[in-house]
Amino acid sequence: MIQGTGSDVGKSLLVAGLCRAFVKRGLSVAPFKPQNMSNNAAVTEDGGEIGRAQALQARAAGLPLSRHMNPVLLKPQSDRGAQVVVQGKVLTSSGAADYQRLKSTLLPAVLESFGIVGEGRDLVIVEGAGSAAEVNLRAGDIANMGFAEAADLPVILAGDIERGGVIAQLVGTHVLLPEAERARVKGFIVNKFRGDPSLFDEGMGMIAARTGWTPIGLVPWFTGAAAMPAEDSVSLGDGRKKDAKVKIAVPMLSRIANFDDFDPLAAEPSVDLAFIPPGTPLPADADLIILPGSKATLADLAFLRAQGWDIDLLAHHRRGGQVLGICGGYQMLGTLVADPDGVEGPPGSAPGLGLLAVQTVMGSEKTLVAVEGQCLDETVRGFEMHMGVTAGADCARPFCTLAGKPDGAVSADGSVMGLYLHGLFAADAFRRRFLTRFADGVASELSYEARVETVLDDLARHLEAHLDLDRLYDLSAR
Repeated sequence: MIQGTGSDVGKSLLVAGLCRAFVKRGLSVAPFKPQNMSNNAAVTEDGGEIGRAQALQARAAGLPLSRHMNPVLLKPQSDRGAQVVVQGKVLTSSGAADYQRLKSTLLPAVLESFGIVGEGRDLVIVEGAGSAAEVNLRAGDIANMGFAEAADLPVILAGDIERGGVIAQLVGTHVLLPEAERARVKGFIVNKFRGDPSLFDEGMGMIAARTGWTPIGLVPWFTGAAAMPAEDSVSLGDGRKKDAKVKIAVPMLSRIANFDDFDPLAAEPSVDLAFIPPGTPLPADADLIILPGSKATLADLAFLRAQGWDIDLLAHHRRGGQVLGICGGYQMLGTLVADPDGVEGPPGSAPGLGLLAVQTVMGSEKTLVAVEGQCLDETVRGFEMHMGVTAGADCARPFCTLAGKPDGAVSADGSVMGLYLHGLFAADAFRRRFLTRFADGVASELSYEARVETVLDDLARHLEAHLDLDRLYDLSAR
């Protein structure tokens, strides 16, 4: 089990890279994360949903996605509450305090899923969540040491030198853990190092001397990490390109979801994709504004208006700019969003942005389906993951045909589009054709899926070179 000294220390990529590295050694490997918190999710082949990081890890391991790879997924709907997904299906919505009481009851399901994932495998690599030293949350824990103890797993602790204080991160974790949990930690990794690694030899020795844990390796900064899907919106940065031919703006909604939809666009050399933070106007020179998915459509519609983005969006449309809405963003573009039963928050309704003649009514049934079809006469594939049904006059002009049925809507003037499909920009031919709406010669010959595979292979070689993989495997085979 790879645990961390905190969030965003690189656990997800370490697990993905290790999965690919051990597969290249001829082993049957599977990833597992007992509890995850993310609004970036993927639909599994067995009809559930898991965190996007586990989907990438499964890909690294060469496995189809299974709802058991991430049996508890928390999808934040507000600052204090989240939708609780267990073994791929929505169980309930819960406040933070209530979830602390609920989580211990989920351990049997988590252990069941762990057994299913591990059946017939040579190795299962488990990812922890947040920090191993969250001792205030230790009672009933299923994400870190609580799960490691229940499943009797050896733990490797990863620290992040990029944020500074990595010696204190690792030694401080050792101080806070009770003796039995210290003993469960068999080694440590220092991740994201920049510069001459020999300069940290003394630091590695200090950590080992003060903790008694074995150094597994010092991992230099992996430049390919930027090409991998980010799981948390806190990781979204400004990768703007000065000489781009097409400018695309994506407002960072408070409950933005599945923003990895835009990774293929960001990878295009001639596309300037900017995530616009709260408090910043949408750029007037954008060719396209994309409203992303949201875990709480009504709340994010109010958030969008509070930022003044509705005014910016309408002005953009009046200037002839184009607009695309995906999933929750599609719902916001309509004339009405109604949640009479409080599926995503308090019951209520609100007028939409009025750029599409459609209306959305939330329902208790969640659509979770992998689909394939045609958009702009090109093959696309991905998944739908949403609450609610959208209908209206503009649906008579569907944006796509998925599984033989019309999907989405297009405005009468063709400048506003919406659909539920996640993942459509990963289709190279569709992406190239779509970008020709804005300028000639925009799209490159980028093969996005092949690029992801190349980066996973590079990551595996990177870890093979800098970690003691033999030691890691010996620990797992104890």
